[in-house]
Amino acid sequence: MATPELYTKGASVWVPDPEEVWVYTQLQKDYRPGDQQLTLLLSDGREVQYPVAPPAALPPLRNPDILEGENDLTALSFLHEPAVLHNLRVRFLHYNSIYTYCGIVLVALNPYEELPIYGEEVIDVYSGQDMADMDPHIFSLAEDAYRTMIRSEKNQSIIISGESGSGKTVSAKFTMRYFAVVGGAAQQTSVEEKVLASNPIMEAIGNAKTIRNDNSSRFGKYIEIGFGSKGDIIGANMRTYLLEKSRVVFQAPKERNYHIFYQLCASRELPEMRALKLSSAENFRYTSQGKDINIPGTDDVMELENTRNALTILDVYYQMELFRILAAVLHLGNVNIQASDSTKCIIAGPKNIIAIFSKLMGVEGSQMAHWLCHQRLAVGGEMLVKPMSGQQANDARDALAKHIYGQLFTWIVQRLNSALRAQREQPKTFIGVLDIYGFETFDRNSFEQFCINYANEKLQQQFNRHVFQLEQEEYVREELPWNRIEFSDNQPCITLIEGSLGLLDLLDEECRVPKGSDENWARKLYDQHLNNSHNFRKPRMSNSAFIILHFADMVQYECVGFLDKNRDTVFEEPINIMRSDLVAELFQQQSAGGSISASSVPNGGVRSGKRAHREHKLTVGFQFRQSLQLLMDTLNSTTPHYVRCIKPNDLKKSFMFDPKRAVQQLRACGVLETVRISAAGYPSRWTYEEFFGRYRVLLRGYSAQDDLRVLCQNTIPALILDPDQYCFGKTKVFFRAGQVAVLEKLRAERLRAAGVLIQSWVRGWMQRRWYQQLRRSTLTLQRYTRGALARRLAWTLRYTRAALIIQKTFRMVMVRQLFISIREATITIQAFARGMQARHAYRVLVAERAAVRLQAWVRCCLTRRWFRRVRAAVVLLQCCVRRKAARRELRRLRAEARSVEKYRELNKGMEVKLMQLQLRADQQVRNEHVKACVCSRQQSQAQAGAAVQAELEEERRRYQGLLREFTRLEQRYDNLRDMSMLPTAEVGICCCRREKKWGTVCVPCSADVRTEVALSLDPGMAARLLFLCVRQADFSRDHTRARGLCVAVVTAFKTTLKVNILYTSWHYGGGGEEVLPLQVELREQIRMLGDVCIQAYQQLLSISESRLHPIIVPAILESETIPGLSGAVVKLVGSRKRAGSDPRPAGSTEAASMAAVLKELGALHSALERQGLPLTLMEQIFRQLAHLLAASTLNSLLLRKDMCCCNRGLQIRYNVSLLEEWLRSRGVWSGGAAASLEPLIQAAQLLQMSKKTEADGQAIVQTCNAMSSQQIVKILTQYTPQSDLEERVTLNFIRITQGLLKGCSDGHPPQLLLDVRRVFPVTFPYLPPLPVSAEQLDIPESLKISFLRRV
Repeated sequence: MATPELYTKGASVWVPDPEEVWVYTQLQKDYRPGDQQLTLLLSDGREVQYPVAPPAALPPLRNPDILEGENDLTALSFLHEPAVLHNLRVRFLHYNSIYTYCGIVLVALNPYEELPIYGEEVIDVYSGQDMADMDPHIFSLAEDAYRTMIRSEKNQSIIISGESGSGKTVSAKFTMRYFAVVGGAAQQTSVEEKVLASNPIMEAIGNAKTIRNDNSSRFGKYIEIGFGSKGDIIGANMRTYLLEKSRVVFQAPKERNYHIFYQLCASRELPEMRALKLSSAENFRYTSQGKDINIPGTDDVMELENTRNALTILDVYYQMELFRILAAVLHLGNVNIQASDSTKCIIAGPKNIIAIFSKLMGVEGSQMAHWLCHQRLAVGGEMLVKPMSGQQANDARDALAKHIYGQLFTWIVQRLNSALRAQREQPKTFIGVLDIYGFETFDRNSFEQFCINYANEKLQQQFNRHVFQLEQEEYVREELPWNRIEFSDNQPCITLIEGSLGLLDLLDEECRVPKGSDENWARKLYDQHLNNSHNFRKPRMSNSAFIILHFADMVQYECVGFLDKNRDTVFEEPINIMRSDLVAELFQQQSAGGSISASSVPNGGVRSGKRAHREHKLTVGFQFRQSLQLLMDTLNSTTPHYVRCIKPNDLKKSFMFDPKRAVQQLRACGVLETVRISAAGYPSRWTYEEFFGRYRVLLRGYSAQDDLRVLCQNTIPALILDPDQYCFGKTKVFFRAGQVAVLEKLRAERLRAAGVLIQSWVRGWMQRRWYQQLRRSTLTLQRYTRGALARRLAWTLRYTRAALIIQKTFRMVMVRQLFISIREATITIQAFARGMQARHAYRVLVAERAAVRLQAWVRCCLTRRWFRRVRAAVVLLQCCVRRKAARRELRRLRAEARSVEKYRELNKGMEVKLMQLQLRADQQVRNEHVKACVCSRQQSQAQAGAAVQAELEEERRRYQGLLREFTRLEQRYDNLRDMSMLPTAEVGICCCRREKKWGTVCVPCSADVRTEVALSLDPGMAARLLFLCVRQADFSRDHTRARGLCVAVVTAFKTTLKVNILYTSWHYGGGGEEVLPLQVELREQIRMLGDVCIQAYQQLLSISESRLHPIIVPAILESETIPGLSGAVVKLVGSRKRAGSDPRPAGSTEAASMAAVLKELGALHSALERQGLPLTLMEQIFRQLAHLLAASTLNSLLLRKDMCCCNRGLQIRYNVSLLEEWLRSRGVWSGGAAASLEPLIQAAQLLQMSKKTEADGQAIVQTCNAMSSQQIVKILTQYTPQSDLEERVTLNFIRITQGLLKGCSDGHPPQLLLDVRRVFPVTFPYLPPLPVSAEQLDIPESLKISFLRRV
């Protein structure tokens, strides 16, 4: 309840609305205690009167605009239902954020479309990050569970619930995928692959299309993923609950049976499926009742292929036997049983249907036909065979189909658990993922909805108690005096269902009665609970239904069918005649996963004679209660994490929000209960430092030496008069709901008063300054006016005297000019007359000479034209001949390219091809200056050179990718081989001895040499030594020795790479046969040496990245290199951490800064320089590391809303500038590092730019040309003001920017996050070997190769 003082004119409040549930309005006048009505202004401009009685009936207040779109609902100033609903709507519709925290709960809204937020790059960003630092995500919750398990060594559980179609299965799938990547990627095992492979299998046999969801899970499952001592996945176990077996024989309109049936029917044309005698799903009764056999966008044939691949991964080899049983179930549904009279029935229709079913199940057709129409009864100790009526026979047939499918489901789960069971060790801890159905209520509710809602009652009770426990632990930790918080305990409803003489007990008792009926059970319920339980009611117009008041809603259940579904019996005789091995195995009474569950324990009994009474005790309700109790015991022994999936609309439209459906589910899933429990205590919690930073304007008389806790304790009572509205803890100050808004109002008033005072002083100073400036201007103007008048008089006198002088001089000049003009005219006439005569004579001479020259040019032109015609004909003839020869050569080359031998030869000579391409590129560069005179040839040569260079780059990239994969597999093979053989050192010694003594020259590069000795050697010592040995072997023409030496060197290099990085120089890694012609063919060995160089380069990058990765985000994104910049303002909700999250202990990780990053880079650069690596290679190394720095920082920035602010952008830009300065100082800036850092630089600039007008949007588009449109929109959406003075980016501006980005598409890939694992292809520059001789080598004795002698 908010304080009445906050209801002032202009305040926004929420009022109920029949369509939108809640709408916000604005108060038109202040509220005073005692007022009966509030004057409200609606959004459409209408004024309404809202009645209020006591202050407790005041409408809830709206949160400030700065809090819109908060990541955590409990961080809001006002905690109530409209605030929760509005925040979810804003995040879902405006920011496209489907995840939101609500304390310890992750609320997930189904977007009904694929979002690019689940890739491996997103997993890399969330891995190792604190839950409170990152944006809400299912990966963040999974990371919190994983890290808590590793840190505390305690089992964890992730409870995912929600309505059908809300996205529970997808959330569970991505959670398991995260654990598989984080807990299994480093060990290269197949356990995580098997865990993920279980999903398509369970979806095929346990999911179906419903009205609400195209892939609805029709069972509950709890998967325990076991982890070893190192945090790696070593096994898993699955428990299932309450499979909806009735779907096998009946589907409602527009619904489907389980996916596996339609997958088999769609794949009926496959050769191995023809024996199943399947046809279209429309022709089977069990798959055509819903009249909708297809799902848009789903390929059943491909889905079956995925299912079969998953079964193969999990070592399930009875696939065709499984498909045979499933096909038999479909054929059983087509068996037409009709009544011949009132007590008998016969099998009508085609006889081949029962024959196909019998053949697939391995039974005799006549016996199966007999027992489908008859039953065996025990009367007086004798067994009698009695015919069944048509209805009874059809029910028995459907019961048999359900029983077969249920047992098959149990058998598959058992096999999956066997395949997922830990082999090498027992799990130390586990994380359980519970994917269970949410609260359900329909127009007609039966036994299935009763069990589902019963399970949700138990889970809600566990949830409420856990939330209350977390609140209590927080108060105890802060040593607060606290009173018990009242919350809605649903124990009476649970007692009504499972207690003594409860609904389940009475149902089991009625099932044991020989002639029990649903009506008798209903009467027992009325007699026992109608007047004794507040949660039980009887409908007015029905005697065969009852009403239960659940925690979420009031649900009416129809009693019809409860007894049959609870018994779930099937006759024993059809089962006993099944003789196939797999079918016999299905009906063994075994438990899947070693635990009791509704799917693993046989549901109901098998009715036959004396065994009926014993088997009837195992009813479905009894089994479900036992399995649910086991589940609750497991959850209570673990640390739970909650995911509540919300279905935003019933139309399955993407990003459409229906507030009625949303608020209904929020009430049902416990989210609002979490808010209510938080609001009942002290929801607003601030550390004393954060409170002082935000509200120090309200504190008086403080100094820097004062204790902040004492200062707050002395000041807050004067601000909030009611002492019950706040409480002081050890490290935090706690406020009740609405008190932070009171403090915000006082702070705003204090700031306003201070602003008015500052304005008055500023305005007075401005007026005085204006007056003084006006006075000085007036005096100056007067002085300048008097001076101007005096100067004007002096000018007048001077002008008069000057006029006389000008007149005299002018008259003289006029007469003189007249004389001069007459004389010049006379001279000009004479000159023109003489020139005219001379020009006439010249024209005659020119005309005669031109005629002679014209004749000469005409004759020359005719001759040249004839010559060009002849030359063109000759050139055309030559082109035709050469084109014909070229086509013949092209056909020959195509024929060679298609042959396998040519393909092998090309692959074998890939290194030769790369060298040839490089030589061609160099040759073309050398010839450019010769052909520069011909423009057309120069253009063609440039195009050819670009094509050759592109081909060279593509070949190099493909070759290095293949080499990387080959190196990984070779390392894995060597590891396995070394585990079963001698130690590495002994293997190296044996290899050296096998290659004779000269083979030990590889010792300087092997793991036998200590690192200190290796680093003390001259750079390239080992390379020069090996170079001389190869020259000597080549000179002696000893082919075996030369090749053996190269192989030994490569083997020693690879052994060294398992321990550390090669220290040898790269100068001799590539050859140039044009420099050193060899007599021995060593192309393959040279290629192997090149592979080792690439492997060493990749390992160097891997080690560098592993050292940099933990400090990248803390150093570049989080560190405050500019002191005090980020702490200048404190956001309103920055102090509220997520309740229930397990924070990491302080000091667990060292504070990282840019100095640490630059120190790592400097150490690497010094080591590379010491080994004499060429500059071009170092540029490529630091380009790769720059990409890692930029990609990791930008990815984290895009997923952290608290970092998207102007101050943080300035901080990031400064940190990147330090990195740029370091790269320039080392001379590695121009090798591509600048382009790698450009996206991060532009992101930092985007945070600092203005974001209001269309011109700002155009500036953003022009500036951020290295970022994708998704990244720009994401940052604009995530931008969070850090103070009241800033404004949030409007939705209209984001849409304008999106339109500009679409119009300026520059070819960037549509990706949100950068690929951190991207590896640029490396090019090793060829450096000719230095002239070296044996006399110049000073071989240290530490290498132990004194047996070598100089020759």
